[in-house]
Amino acid sequence: MLPLERTVVGHLIAMSDDHPELTGYEPGDHRPLRSPHVVLVMRILVVLGIIALVLPGIVTTMSVGANTANTSCARWVALEKPEATGSSARFEMFGPGGVGWQCYSVGAFGGDELVASLGIIPNGSRLPVPVSNT
Repeated sequence: MLPLERTVVGHLIAMSDDHPELTGYEPGDHRPLRSPHVVLVMRILVVLGIIALVLPGIVTTMSVGANTANTSCARWVALEKPEATGSSARFEMFGPGGVGWQCYSVGAFGGDELVASLGIIPNGSRLPVPVSNT
């Protein structure tokens, strides 16, 4: 049974699968529309375009994360190891605190020592609050 369609006046007419605009169409000589060289160049340009869109976001995210980690690590070292001469924040895949930024004290007695694990996205507001003994 053919599907039915309403016309403007409200009468039903039968629809068919024939497309009058395609009568007499021959699909061509079965050659590709573009040469393999052009297709390769287009693919390379698309990949380069995607990289150009994504790479600045990755670089910016890593730069902001590194700056935040260094600032947060300096605060952690000043709180936990005041005798240290500096701090070092490193992104480690298999660090003692797991994947993410690790904070080390530098120059204290005994060499570099892990002070805190800052996580994948470092945040400076996670410092412990010192309790006064009054």
